[in-house]
Amino acid sequence: MIYTVECSFADADSEAEWNDFYSLEKLPALISVNGFHTSQRFKALSHGCPVYLAIHSIDGLDILTGEEYRQKGGGNFARWQQHITDWHRNLYDGVDRAPAIGKGEYLALSAKGPEPLIRLGLNPQAMHAVAMEKFPEYRWLAKVERAQTSDLEQLREDVHIYEPMTAQLMSNDSVAFAKAR
Repeated sequence: MIYTVECSFADADSEAEWNDFYSLEKLPALISVNGFHTSQRFKALSHGCPVYLAIHSIDGLDILTGEEYRQKGGGNFARWQQHITDWHRNLYDGVDRAPAIGKGEYLALSAKGPEPLIRLGLNPQAMHAVAMEKFPEYRWLAKVERAQTSDLEQLREDVHIYEPMTAQLMSNDSVAFAKAR
């Protein structure tokens, strides 16, 4: 399943420190939770969506309600809470593992259907919201070569493009699984 966390941050003076905390402390803590397999963080290049997006591949909702998650990964935002805006969390079924998005790539998301991504020449994967906010109910994601999105201003509003802020972190069991394939 895919667990997404989206938000914007309203304090420019502490935003760099927030990003360091999230990317360097929060993601490694999350990937250490049993049942988390991958974690990666993104920044939106599009307008009309929260600025930050974290995508995690997890086993299921019970991981997010468990004690290990609460102790290692859940919360820990008290210092930043007053500046976090437009915060959304969803759990999606339909994709087992989030694609790793590298330096020469973007992540594209659409909540309007697969067609906008197909028109870009992409092969979108469908996700269905099954827990938490459950909105948008459906989303399609695709990996995009940066050369395919030369004019971001021309993209339709229903396609959001994100650049990676971190490499995709993988749990030890996911690394072993990837090597076995």
